[in-house]
Amino acid sequence: MTHQPADHVKGDLSLDEGGILQLRWPRGASISEADAQSAMDRVNEMCGSTRRPMLVDMATTEKVSRGARAVFGRPCQASRIALLGSSPVDKVMANFALGVSRLPCPTRFFTSRTEAMTWLARDD
Repeated sequence: MTHQPADHVKGDLSLDEGGILQLRWPRGASISEADAQSAMDRVNEMCGSTRRPMLVDMATTEKVSRGARAVFGRPCQASRIALLGSSPVDKVMANFALGVSRLPCPTRFFTSRTEAMTWLARDD
């Protein structure tokens, strides 16, 4: 069992040299609505008025709450989102999120980081 502090789970957000945002959640994270809102606020702050593609590494995420899924369905400064996972459970979680929510930008699930980054770098 993974222990998490009572305060918000912080995802690591960075901007790579190619202009792609990268959000990585800690191993075993259970993402709450507050966690999701904090991450989206940081995305918007980091981007300013520029929309950027974003890679979300969810390979070690344990759970995404209903409230968090609602937050992730709101528009933010991400122009497209690649969800990166590594297991059948990740794919089920991503497909649930993709199928239930109206997403504000093109969003796809990948198991290959290379394929995800290639899709994010496209200009279309």
